[in-house]
Amino acid sequence: MKVGIIGSGGREHALCQSLKNSSKISKIFCFPGNAGTSEIAENVVLDFNNFEDIKNFIIEKKIDLVVIGPEKPLVEGLVDYLEKFKINVFGPNKMAAQLEGSKIFTKQLCQKYKIPTAKFGIFEKKEDANDFLKKTNFPTVIKADNLASGKGVYICNNIKEAHFAVNEIFDGKFGLAKNLLIEEFLDGEEMSYFIISDGLEFKNFGTAQDHKRVLEGDKGKNTGGMGAYSPSRLLTKDIENKIIDKIIKPTLKGLSDLGTQYKGFLYAGLMIVNDEPYLIEYNVRMGDPECQTILPKLKTDLVEILLACCNKSLNQIKFDWLDKKSLCVVVCSNGYPDEYKKNIEIENLNCIDLEVNDYLFHAGTEKKNEVILAIGGRVLNFVSLSDDFNKAKTKIMKNLNKLNWQGGFYRKDIGYKVID
Repeated sequence: MKVGIIGSGGREHALCQSLKNSSKISKIFCFPGNAGTSEIAENVVLDFNNFEDIKNFIIEKKIDLVVIGPEKPLVEGLVDYLEKFKINVFGPNKMAAQLEGSKIFTKQLCQKYKIPTAKFGIFEKKEDANDFLKKTNFPTVIKADNLASGKGVYICNNIKEAHFAVNEIFDGKFGLAKNLLIEEFLDGEEMSYFIISDGLEFKNFGTAQDHKRVLEGDKGKNTGGMGAYSPSRLLTKDIENKIIDKIIKPTLKGLSDLGTQYKGFLYAGLMIVNDEPYLIEYNVRMGDPECQTILPKLKTDLVEILLACCNKSLNQIKFDWLDKKSLCVVVCSNGYPDEYKKNIEIENLNCIDLEVNDYLFHAGTEKKNEVILAIGGRVLNFVSLSDDFNKAKTKIMKNLNKLNWQGGFYRKDIGYKVID
């Protein structure tokens, strides 16, 4: 069968690699893909915003299954559009994708269904938000309501930082912002919890800890993710039961009450406070770089899982996983998450020595005349699976030293809470 994957990041390269391992797959297309996906799939340059062109290509090439990686086409309703033409597509519809598309939608759902989350206020005007901040305890959290590629969240320690965040959001740093949220700061530790759902049933799809801050020690600006490890050190059976009963099930019921079902990956960003989970945010797709960290541990044929979700038969699939620890370190262009140069050659890639259970997933890369260029902020993902995190990190650092790319940087402390 033929599969199409929409997206260009490390997540999509990891999806390509996992699907490539299936004996059922004869051809993979990636829209638009990157230098890494070009080695195992056919990259196709199509405009994400032109749903008709995407649909026509899928029909012309007789693609049997479409997997949507990033959030933007999901939030804009690509699933709904393709399903009108009887195209098999994996991902949530437009209404369900509002869980990520609008933080206010999710907060109101939390309020109605008593899902534990931080207390919050919604503001449409800069002046009202700044007035509220005069009465706020710090630190506090300020969020853009709209999609912001994982970067529209500010943890503010004082009124000056808060005013800066409000100004950036309302001045359009993340696109048109009609609203922003101001939330109480939850003092705990973050965890990423994933499920996969066919609209009737759902199953756990792993846990991870993402490192969002650009600098070591979890300091500096938020990024799309500087690295991750899986599984999360916080997960216990008791906490997992609370996550499912207090957060996942009420959310799916809330969507059902609105007249829709959830099909696809769902990522719950959680804060664990005194052994109690609180919902920070939802992502309506696999996280990046968590996807790169989790997928290599999956032994079950991924295409069987995705088709079961489309056919509402997920309950018939048994998931098998490697009993391994997984670590991912992201290499970024110098300057990220602010301004960075593009079209910088990445040398020494041929020096990388990937052993069994080692992976190199491309993100912001492009191949031109047999040369690999960095064209994005996050460029490469080094992943290693091992019996313990120390060994995984040792293998990754060995390859990072071989790469020795002067055009980029990475955090050397990814996984520091689970590595001695």
